[in-house]
Amino acid sequence: MRILVTNDDGIHAPGLSTLEEIARELSDDVWVVAPESDQSGVSHSLSLNDPLRLRQVSEQRFAVKGTPSDCVILGVRHILGDHGPDLVLSGVNRGQNVAEDVTYSGTIAAAMEGTILGIRSIALSQAYGAGGRGALKWDCARTHGARVVRKILETGIEPGILVNVNFPDCEPAEVQGVAVAAQGFRNQALLSIDARVDGRGNPYFWLAFAKARFEPGHGSDLKAIAEKRISVTPLRLDLTDEPTLTRFAQAFAG
Repeated sequence: MRILVTNDDGIHAPGLSTLEEIARELSDDVWVVAPESDQSGVSHSLSLNDPLRLRQVSEQRFAVKGTPSDCVILGVRHILGDHGPDLVLSGVNRGQNVAEDVTYSGTIAAAMEGTILGIRSIALSQAYGAGGRGALKWDCARTHGARVVRKILETGIEPGILVNVNFPDCEPAEVQGVAVAAQGFRNQALLSIDARVDGRGNPYFWLAFAKARFEPGHGSDLKAIAEKRISVTPLRLDLTDEPTLTRFAQAFAG
């Protein structure tokens, strides 16, 4: 099995090294094509007005001056050429990608791009808690990652589907199992604007997250992570809402 590994945190991210270790438990044919710099939050963007600069870091390891989606396309269509990958693994992201995160995440977008290209694709993310990014428990993803990916592949991924995996903020032995979960939704009161003034008196702003009480929905990816379970969520490319499609069709038919 040929595996293409990518991410959105950049070629030097510790989560990418973690994912390489996971991939090498599954295959000895692993290729890494990742962004030259941090591309968190770029979603499914493509570099249409800028050239893609490719730098070979080492054997079967490349950095791209572009987005995660650019990396997958360049890896599949150019670097690997006629012998494309059998699997795209994206991550391990520095922080969870659950709920509405999936619409912003470059990690998810890379797996989405792989799915568009007809390749089985899985996104993996490691949650962190009050300790912040400096206290990420990479061993959780490292220990459980290959087993979870194997089970997903054995079960099968249908065309048009990608799989989103999130590891909880705990030590490997503390994991309470795997939850096949739905995409959750947060309380949007958590999102706020942090307004500041620079040294010249000019205003500027940070997107921030306020403290607010929030109970994740039962059966959701948010709930799974809160309960120290690994969340596995299948996502699909087809965003069509069938009930509304039918309702609109009936309305416009009249």
